Amino acid sequence: MPIPLRPDFDAAATRAAARRSKDGGQARRLLALAAIYEGASRTEAARLGGVTLQIIRDWVVKFNATGPDGLIDRKAPGQPSILNATHRAALVEAIESGPIPAAHGVVRWRIIDLAQLLWDEFGVSVSRPTLSRELRALGYRKLSARPKHHAQDPEAIEAFKRGALPPSWTRSERPSRAARL
Repeated sequence: MPIPLRPDFDAAATRAAARRSKDGGQARRLLALAAIYEGASRTEAARLGGVTLQIIRDWVVKFNATGPDGLIDRKAPGQPSILNATHRAALVEAIESGPIPAAHGVVRWRIIDLAQLLWDEFGVSVSRPTLSRELRALGYRKLSARPKHHAQDPEAIEAFKRGALPPSWTRSERPSRAARL
């Protein structure tokens, strides 16, 4: 026996809600339910909605529970976060205080070092992309100094800044095409 639709709505009210809707999916679902209110079979409603009987049943359950708002497409909740407030507080504290080279074995924090810190202190395994996303959410950005070669010549740098380089354009030995004509 099919689940009955809620009695406080009828076909006209359901169609009116579909007209007011800004969500196309919700309007399609409401119109399929309006057909049921008008006496159509669930099979016909499924054909009108372009879905299966099971999905029509799901729509009826959602509609009965919360009305037309239950038929709006919502974003899936996704996986809950691996880190909780305690883990985040420990990360902030570690970043703000900086590493202790003798204790942590590093002179600056890398994401992999912070992941190891979380594992050592809390037994929480976090991937690098996940930890990077969490750090960005906390307001931190990965900053690194511009690399400098160990054998860089300061005099060559100054000469380059002064423009003491040969001109980049030089006249060719061969006569130009215009000169040959």
